[in-house]
Amino acid sequence: MAVDLSIFQSQTAQALRAEGLAEALLVVLSGRGIDVSDEARERITTCDDHDTLTTWLTRAATATTTAELFVQPE
Repeated sequence: MAVDLSIFQSQTAQALRAEGLAEALLVVLSGRGIDVSDEARERITTCDDHDTLTTWLTRAATATTTAELFVQPE
C-alpha cells in the first residue's frame, strides 16, 4: 500500500522546517554568548528560505557576531 508523503512538501511543512532552523540558529547564537539585536532576530525569524537559514546556521558555529552571518560572499 502506497502512502501519500506529499504533506511533507506542503507550504506548511516547509514553513515549520524554516521555523525550526531559525530557532536552532538562535539557540546556537545564545549558547555561544553572541548578542542578537532585535533587527537580527527579526531577520532570522522572518526568513523562510531553507538554504539561507542553513548557511546562517553553519556560519553561527564560527561567527563572533550576528553581522558575520549575513555577509554576502564575494
